[in-house]
Amino acid sequence: MKVVLRNDVAGIGYKGDIVNIADGYAQNKLIPQGLAYKATHGSEQDAERMRKSRELKAVEERSVVEEMAARVEGKSISISMNAGEGGKLFGSVSTADIATALEEQVHVTIDRKTIQLDENIKEIGTYEILVQPHPEVKFTITIEVIADSE
Repeated sequence: MKVVLRNDVAGIGYKGDIVNIADGYAQNKLIPQGLAYKATHGSEQDAERMRKSRELKAVEERSVVEEMAARVEGKSISISMNAGEGGKLFGSVSTADIATALEEQVHVTIDRKTIQLDENIKEIGTYEILVQPHPEVKFTITIEVIADSE
C-alpha cells in the first residue's frame, strides 16, 4: 500500500515521503496513529509541499547550529569537581556537566546527547570534546577540569 508520511517514521521515511509498505502495517499502525494517510493522485502535491517545508526547516536548523558552533569553537570551558590526592576525581565529568557548563559560561544550550565522550573523564586536566548537534555539523570544545577549592 502506498502512503504519504505525515511525520518522520524511523526505518520507513521522512515527512512528505510517499512510501510503499505492507497493508497491515499501514492500516493497523501508521494510519490510526496519524503518522500517514493513503496516497492518491492529489496527495502527491501535498507530499511535495511537506518535503519542501521539511527541507526549509532543515536549512534553518543547520544555519542556527553553525552560528552556535562558531560562537563556541575555540573557547575553553572550565568545570570544577571534587578531587582527591593525585588529581583523581570523586566520580566523573558527565555530558550533563559539560552541557550545563556551556550554558552557564558561553550561554549556548546544547543537548547533552550530542556531546561525544570517548572515555570517562576521571582526572583533572584539559580535554578535547567532540560535539555533533546536527548530522552535518561537528565541532570541538576544550574542557578544563579543575579541582574544587572547597
